[in-house]
Amino acid sequence: MKNAIKKGLGFGLTSGVITTLGLIIGLHSGTHSKTVVLGGILTIAIADAFSDALGVHISEEFKGGKTHKEIWASTFFTFLFKVISASVFIIPIVLLDLETAIWVSLAWGLGVITLISLKMAKENKESYLEVVGEHLGITILVVIITHYIGDFIATNFENI
Repeated sequence: MKNAIKKGLGFGLTSGVITTLGLIIGLHSGTHSKTVVLGGILTIAIADAFSDALGVHISEEFKGGKTHKEIWASTFFTFLFKVISASVFIIPIVLLDLETAIWVSLAWGLGVITLISLKMAKENKESYLEVVGEHLGITILVVIITHYIGDFIATNFENI
């Protein structure tokens, strides 16, 4: 059970934060609509959580060596942590003006990635700087790319 929780936490939390941040940033830069951003978060919290959980489930079955119960535990915890990590981003969107909520979400997401990376580096006895740098770098790259994709879509597909 402990391994299932760790797998769900590591994968679900990381995927939830990075996917939701990318979605929020892309939708904001493309629409500047609180309703669209909120709808996107709710949609991704459910649809992507099921998708990731099923992906973990099938991956564990392919790998073999785990009981049916262990596989389902990993599936459940991946879904749970993905839904929770994505849903947390709803709070600033609902409570704050959109521009401020975007910055709060970005700070929250980068903070979560930093904390989970520090924990992982400590457990694996790896360099904190390398692990955190690698994971923050990927997260920031996702944010930058989705921002420009949102801008591109808003500029080039405004009238369709």
